[in-house]
Amino acid sequence: MGKPTGFMEYARRDRRYAPAADRVVHYKEFVISLSESELSEQGARCMDCGIPFCHQGCPVNNIIPDWNDLVYRGDWQAAIEVLHSTNNFPEFTGRICPAPCEASCTLNLNDNPVTIKTIECAIVDRGWEEGWIKPQVPERRTGKRVAVVGSGPAGMAAAQQLARAGHQVSLYEKADRIGGLLRYGIPDFKLDKSLIDRRMAQMRTEGVEFHTNAHIGVDIPIGKLRESYDAVVLAGGSEKPRDLPVPGRELEGVHFAMDFLSRNSKRVQGSFVQDADFISAQGKHVLVIGGGDTGSDCIGTSNRHGAKSVTQVEILDRPPEKEDKNLTWPNWPNKMRTSSSQEEGCERIWNFATKEFVGDDEGHVTAVRYAKVEWSKDAEGRWQMKEIPGSEGEMKADLVLLAMGFVHPVHTGMIQQLQEEAGLELDPRGNVKGVTEGDEAYHTSVEGIFCAGDMRRGQSLVVWAIREGRQCARAVDQWLMGQTDLPR
Repeated sequence: MGKPTGFMEYARRDRRYAPAADRVVHYKEFVISLSESELSEQGARCMDCGIPFCHQGCPVNNIIPDWNDLVYRGDWQAAIEVLHSTNNFPEFTGRICPAPCEASCTLNLNDNPVTIKTIECAIVDRGWEEGWIKPQVPERRTGKRVAVVGSGPAGMAAAQQLARAGHQVSLYEKADRIGGLLRYGIPDFKLDKSLIDRRMAQMRTEGVEFHTNAHIGVDIPIGKLRESYDAVVLAGGSEKPRDLPVPGRELEGVHFAMDFLSRNSKRVQGSFVQDADFISAQGKHVLVIGGGDTGSDCIGTSNRHGAKSVTQVEILDRPPEKEDKNLTWPNWPNKMRTSSSQEEGCERIWNFATKEFVGDDEGHVTAVRYAKVEWSKDAEGRWQMKEIPGSEGEMKADLVLLAMGFVHPVHTGMIQQLQEEAGLELDPRGNVKGVTEGDEAYHTSVEGIFCAGDMRRGQSLVVWAIREGRQCARAVDQWLMGQTDLPR
């Protein structure tokens, strides 16, 4: 814990943002950090709550009270060691994790949780600045070879842990750069890509070999990896987007959100994207369908393009402004949240059901026809949706971005090959089937093939991906060597 009375003496303070008018003209990070003295005070607010529910809220089981206390006492070097004991990439989670740990904080009972995410980010940033973060090169090599497919946070975490265990690790990525969703799916203004490059340099020294433009199942048969490596880890994403099959879906100007975001990120990062392939929001009325993080990223990117207007719609009810702590704490609550991108400018509409996309004579979308809906529970307690009579309308839109989530990994290619050649099993949702506990943890139905992250559990958070990558690495090491010293 920090200072026993700190939570009574110090008010909660968090990082601030640069003014919206200043930040929408560039793609750089815009967070204004706290000073060292302010961070010490925030660490002091961590109270002796007996049971640290923040541990329950954090999927990687960060030892949060310990490093809060160390920051309060000014022992930053020890803090980064504690932080790294559970999390390979706290500079990622300290920027893009929604911080379920703070929702679980005991001080959140009165809406003033410890600024855990801010302290986490400050610790790792300080660690890099001071040169405390160094490669952890294993003393000896095992002679075992492991291929990791997918270089997102799950793949990177698994690869780093396995390399530190002494295995020869090759990390395969279908795109031209390492990072998966972190690289091209998340805008640069939320996560500077130099952070990925810096970790890559560390991992390369530790023994990880990186292979880009290597689409397993397309460029390289998965069978070749099975023949060449002692174990294979499938750590790809859940990349099959949820579609909206309504009349007019085929019109030009209706795109999946990730196509819009990834092409923009490639151009921002200096990759060549032909004008014919680039999706621009400049001067357009943008409609974002879907209220999650991906939709929020579309808003921030559209505003930076110079959109004429941005509207975000959601089929569900508007969340309550404040949750009932007696019903939700310490779990993640359903409540009204406003992201930094939404603050930059957009109209938000709930209970909105898209009925049809309307186009002009040239086949380009010009508007969307919709109806308002309402939700109620039936006799068995299940939510039911029905349209409100007379609520139909039409909204102008010449760029529509579908940001309704992802249903499962893409099956064409690698997964399909494994199904045909080795009988790979999928779960009812279309993810690769696998458990997380016991002797078969993270093992698929195919001997020597493991799976972690979104490809196994479905669309999720970066912090869950890191957890699964770490735990999968431990399972692989145990399977290869008969024992393991890797942490869970």
